[in-house]
Amino acid sequence: MTGATDIGSPPFGDAANLAAETARIYDICAGCRRCYNLCPSFTHLLDTIDEHDGDIAAPTTGSICSCSPSLSTMRTTFPRMNAIRVCAKPRWPVDFPLLMQQARVARADREGVAFRDRVLGNAELLGRIGSAVPAVSNWVNQNRAVRWAMEKTLGVDRRRRLPRYTRRFSRWFRRQTPPAGVGRSGRVALFYTTPVEFTGADVGIAAVRVLWRSGVEVRCPEQVCCGMPALDGGDVAGATRRARRNLETLGRAVDAGCDIVVPGPTCSRMLKQDYPRLLPGAETERVVARVHDLGQYLVKLHVEGKLEQSFATSLGRVAYHAPCHLRVQEIGFKARDLLRLVPGTTVEVLERCTGMDGTWGFKREFYDASLAVARPLLRDVDALDPDAVVSDCPLAALQIEQARGRRVYHPVEALLAAYEGRALARTG
Repeated sequence: MTGATDIGSPPFGDAANLAAETARIYDICAGCRRCYNLCPSFTHLLDTIDEHDGDIAAPTTGSICSCSPSLSTMRTTFPRMNAIRVCAKPRWPVDFPLLMQQARVARADREGVAFRDRVLGNAELLGRIGSAVPAVSNWVNQNRAVRWAMEKTLGVDRRRRLPRYTRRFSRWFRRQTPPAGVGRSGRVALFYTTPVEFTGADVGIAAVRVLWRSGVEVRCPEQVCCGMPALDGGDVAGATRRARRNLETLGRAVDAGCDIVVPGPTCSRMLKQDYPRLLPGAETERVVARVHDLGQYLVKLHVEGKLEQSFATSLGRVAYHAPCHLRVQEIGFKARDLLRLVPGTTVEVLERCTGMDGTWGFKREFYDASLAVARPLLRDVDALDPDAVVSDCPLAALQIEQARGRRVYHPVEALLAAYEGRALARTG
């Protein structure tokens, strides 16, 4: 691959480098087309070539930026290409998501980071404001006048359901007293993610309680957003700043003998795959080597004979949505494997995309396209009509909940319910 892969390096956003890599990939894709109609992004690319009578030099690099769903949709609709970083023809390596990231960075270097992307990319600020008085924030976010103003100023579609703010998870954690005996099965630093901190405290609480049940000591080091929302808008400096802060505190946790456990697939992918590109070096690699998806870590405990398995109830028939950013990590369906440990539980895996792709599905101009991408998955949910729907991705959950009115749980919430003998509500 001719393009630079270190996101923070000057060549990454260089216009000449980008043009050369774009032409190379256009040439490969035009001669292959196995991916046609698998994803709106691929369709857009190939149609653009056809509009110029096959002239691969005619499309501008801006065409890549205007493609439909970017990173996560690409990884879901053609997972092998993105998982092993090559297309259907192994001698021609293609990393289309990285090319799209390169195009966004180049555009941000040329035009500056758009106001909307700066706001949506600052997850900590939005979270602190929204979680200050959650009930008021949630009421405001449902007010028609406010949503109209939000659409006009930020381009957030007024029809899009927004995450509901909750109490801050870190405050709950600081008030807890760990049960006796924790630490006998291991020690983890929970990188609980911005969504858990501000809009999904129940996921963090469930993670802690499930880990404690198996004798794992849980620490919650100081942390900020993983940086993915900033990077998605082309703000490399903002993403790098957040990565540096997280690597410092997570590095100290690793020094203390902790593994790093992440309940959010976008954040775990960011730590594993993009931090080494933002801040390459031995220290980054040392920390990244200890990063685990939460389901991955719990399966590891099971393999070692350390996972508590005193389940009090079955979960019935579960539909498990496997998120794009988890599949690209090539760790298998660990949440599925966990839930199958619960007696009397069957799990059907749904591998289709929800079309959210970070902030993309919130934007007015992409809202309808986002729902179009999600329709095959939603049909699968309808066909299964399961007792419970689970997904590791909070944005995937948001899409399904809005479209079908079905409550979507994180796998660790379902696991805790099985331990405690509670039924999972279908709506909510």
